[in-house]
Amino acid sequence: MSEPAGPAAPRHRLLVVDDEPDLLTLYELTLLREGHDIETARSLEEARERLAAARFDVLITDLRLPDGSGLELLHELERAGDRTEKSIVVTAYGSAAHAVEALKAGAFDYLTKPVDLRQFRTVVASALGRAPAGAAPLTRPAAAPARPAERLPAALPAAAPGPAVGLPQTAFERLLGRSPAMRAVRERIERVARSMAPVLVQGESGTGKELVARAIHERSSRGAGPFVAINCGAIPEALIEAELFGHRKGAFTGAQEDRPGVFQAAQGGTLFLDEIGELPLPMQTRLLRAVQERAVRPVGATAELPVDVRLLSATHRDLAAEVAAGRFRQDLYYRLNVIEIPLPPLRERREDLPLLVEAVLQRLAAEAGTPPAALAPEALAALAVQPLPGNVRELENRLHRALALSHGGPLGPDDLDLPPAPAGAGAAGELAGLALRAGLAVDADGSLHSPTPPAPPVSPVAPPPPTPEQVAATFAVLLQDPVRLPERLEPWLDGIERLLLVRALELHHGNRTAAGARLGLTLRQMRYRMARLGILRPEDGGEPGEPPRPGAAS
Repeated sequence: MSEPAGPAAPRHRLLVVDDEPDLLTLYELTLLREGHDIETARSLEEARERLAAARFDVLITDLRLPDGSGLELLHELERAGDRTEKSIVVTAYGSAAHAVEALKAGAFDYLTKPVDLRQFRTVVASALGRAPAGAAPLTRPAAAPARPAERLPAALPAAAPGPAVGLPQTAFERLLGRSPAMRAVRERIERVARSMAPVLVQGESGTGKELVARAIHERSSRGAGPFVAINCGAIPEALIEAELFGHRKGAFTGAQEDRPGVFQAAQGGTLFLDEIGELPLPMQTRLLRAVQERAVRPVGATAELPVDVRLLSATHRDLAAEVAAGRFRQDLYYRLNVIEIPLPPLRERREDLPLLVEAVLQRLAAEAGTPPAALAPEALAALAVQPLPGNVRELENRLHRALALSHGGPLGPDDLDLPPAPAGAGAAGELAGLALRAGLAVDADGSLHSPTPPAPPVSPVAPPPPTPEQVAATFAVLLQDPVRLPERLEPWLDGIERLLLVRALELHHGNRTAAGARLGLTLRQMRYRMARLGILRPEDGGEPGEPPRPGAAS
C-alpha cells in the first residue's frame, strides 16, 4: 500500500458494498492506493452492520445486491438525518432511470459499469472535497463560506460613495427576497449544492437563473474550480458542437489550432448550459452521450476525452411540453432534470420589490461612486402595479435609466416613465384596500390603527370593499411608514390574490383560461386558486368574487 499524496493529507474511511468479489477487490486496491481506510460488505445486511458500528466519509454501493437494492441504504441514511456519509452508487451500463432515481434519493454521484478506474478515483475525490492523489487539491474559497439561508441580513446597509461596502458579494447573497418563494429557492440551493446531481433551473427571462447556478457552484465542493456558462441559444448551429466539445486543428475551415470546448474548460468545476431548450435535436443526442459517458470527443478527433464537470442547465421553456411535442429528447430531459429549481417571476413576489429596489440603487451608486438615490413612495406605488415582464432585469434597466436622466432628489414616477398609480381604482387601490381585510382601520385623515377590540369574523363573506378615499389613504400611509404592518398576514395576502383574480375574470368575462394567461397562470392553477378563495363565475351560479353557496361548484 502506498502512502497518500502529501504528508498532511487526511485519511478517510470508506465503505464499499458489492457482491462481486473481483470488483470488490479492485475497488479496495484502488482506494487503498489513494490513502484511504477501506471496509467492505457483500450484502445489505453486512452494510447495515458496518454503518451501525461506525461512521464513514463515503459509501460506495452497487445498486443490485443479493438481498435487495443499494437504494435502500440511501433512503435509510436520508431518514437518519444526522449521518454525514456521501453516497456513490454503481449501476449497470445504460440504466439511466436507476441513476436518476439514485440521485433523487440523495446520492452524491453515480458510476456506470464497466467502471473506469480513473473516473472512479475522480468521483471519490470529489465526494471527499479533494483532488485525486498526485493532483492539486480542491479547496473551498474563503470568500464563500457555507451559511444557512436564515443568516442573510435582514436589510442591506446603506452604501457610501466609493467601493461597494456591505453589498452582497457572493451569488447566494445576491438572491434577495424575503418572500416564501425566494426562501424556498435558497433552501433548495443549500440542499442540492452538496451533491453532483444535475439541476434544471426553470424561470422566465430576467428572473436570475444564472445567479442560481453560480450560487450552487459557490456553495458546493467545487467552489474553487471554474464556473463556465454558455448560452445554447446564442451559438450558430454549425458551431455548437465545437463550442461544447472543442475541435482539432484542421477539423474544418478556419480551425487553425486545437481548441478546447466548454466541457474541458469547466474541468473540475461546474458547466452551466443556459437556455438548454434551444439546443437542436442532433446536438441533444451528442450532449446525452457526453452526460452519460462523462467524456467528449472534440470535432476532428478520433478518441474521447474524460471530463469531470457538475452539469447545471436552465430554460425559460416548458421542457415537458417540448418533450411531448417531439422537440426535446425525453432521455436527455430526465438526465438534466434530476432536481428542478423553479424561479418565481417578480409579479408573484412583489413583496420583495422594496428590497430589490434598494439593493439595485445601492449597487448602481457604488459603481458610479455617488451617494445612493432614493425612490419616492409614489414611484414605488406606480412600479408595484406594473406587469414587469422582464422581471428583475427590467427593474434594473428602469432604475439605471432613471438615475442617468434624473435631476437629483428622490426618483418619481416621471423618472421611471410610469404614470402615477390610480388612487381610487386599479391594483394599487385594491392592495391598499386589503389593509381593512387584515384588521387595520383607516381614519379620515388616512392614519392606520388596530380596531379596539379586534372584531372576529362572524361570517365567511368578505366585508364590502373600501371607498376610493380609504384605499388611497391606506396605501399612501403603508408606503411612507414601513413600521406599520397588518396584524394578520394571511387575510392580507389572500385578499390581494382574490381581488386580482376577480379583476382578471371580470376583464375576460369569466373565462378562466384567458384570465389565467393574463396573470401568468395555467388553467389548473386558476381552478385551484378560485376553489381555495371561494370565487364563482356567473355560469357557476354567482358573480365573480361572490363566495360559494352551500353545494355550489367552484
